[in-house]
This record gives sequence, C-alpha cells and structure tokens, in this order.
Amino acid sequence: MSTYLSALALITSVMTSPAAFAAERTVIFAVDNMTCASCPYIVKTSMAAVPGVTDVAVSFEAKTATVTFDDAKTNPGAIAAASMNAGYPAHPRQQGS
Repeated sequence: MSTYLSALALITSVMTSPAAFAAERTVIFAVDNMTCASCPYIVKTSMAAVPGVTDVAVSFEAKTATVTFDDAKTNPGAIAAASMNAGYPAHPRQQGS
C-alpha cells in the first residue's frame, strides 16, 4: 500500500511541476531605435542568443520582432532585456500561444 502511495505522490508531483506545463510561445515585440537596414540583424541576433528562443523574425518596416520561445527556459522580459542591451528597447506588444 505504501509503495502505491509513494508512486502516486511521485506521479502527482511530476505532473504539477512547471516543466510539465512548458510550452512554446510567440510574442510580438515593438522595437525602438531601428533606423537603418542593419538594425534588424542586430535585434535578431541579440534576441536569438537568449537560451530557449527558437525563432526570431524582425520587420524593419513595422518596427517589430516576432519571437518564438520555450517558456520553461525564458520569458518575454529576458528577451526584451537582450534587445535593450544591444541598444534597441523592446516591449511586448502582442502575445500568442
């Protein structure tokens, strides 16, 4: 009986851990200070360097960056900070699934 309860407790703790609910998310950031054709490359490179980021698409025309990431490994704040450190303040504009 105690083995059964121990196994049940282990399964319950694994299922309720944050990693068990990790998901891929997409956030669109408004990016400031993009004034030239090389700016999107710098923004993309800085955001893509954040561990957990899987895709970055930057639009110079719209002044946005669409970032897909693993929410168990990073968050929008860390991605925005990486862009800010490169000289391009970024602010979440829209969040997707």
